[in-house]
Amino acid sequence: MTDAPAPDGLPEALPRGERILWRGRPDPLALMFAAFRIGWVAAYFAVLFVWRGAGRLSAGAGWLDALGYAAFILPIAAAAIGILALLGWLAARTTLYTVTDRRLVLRIGMALPMTVNLPFDVVAGAAVKPRGRGCGDIAFALKPEARVSYLALWPHVRSWRFARPEPSLRAVPEVDALALRLAETLRRTERQTTGPAARPARDGMPAGIAVAAE
Repeated sequence: MTDAPAPDGLPEALPRGERILWRGRPDPLALMFAAFRIGWVAAYFAVLFVWRGAGRLSAGAGWLDALGYAAFILPIAAAAIGILALLGWLAARTTLYTVTDRRLVLRIGMALPMTVNLPFDVVAGAAVKPRGRGCGDIAFALKPEARVSYLALWPHVRSWRFARPEPSLRAVPEVDALALRLAETLRRTERQTTGPAARPARDGMPAGIAVAAE
């Protein structure tokens, strides 16, 4: 261990010989859609708006009356989407991901900041999920001996994987370039720990990085 100050996002200074490969934050807009589902919420309120208006029209009301009746839902929709957007922005602002040549470090937490340290030798595999505009998620499947809490990590975890949570880099910009770098790092770690050759590439992605279905 060196006496140098800890880099931003890390709990302590890097050990001698370890180097930072990448550091970044989630894209706020992409995180709002990926983790806080504002697209689904907006679609729900849009359907509700149409349903209320159509019901009024079928009862014999005019167009203006039907629109006024349906518009009751708009302030509620705006408030719900606004709250989720604010949470997404805060989550992105308070997050810092760091990738070194030995581990993944997540500094997360809006109210109670915490640091999650994941050495690559506990990572069993990784999957990338494109989110558009060059952003995407990279989820890390862990070996059985490694345990993490879904609730403690959310939203920095792959959705719906409650039994075996997968820590994730959510909505990161230039995800393809980062996936390439991570694939090489995971291959190198695998060779150092187990010795077998890297797995072949799948679906056009680099070896060691699969394409997530979710």
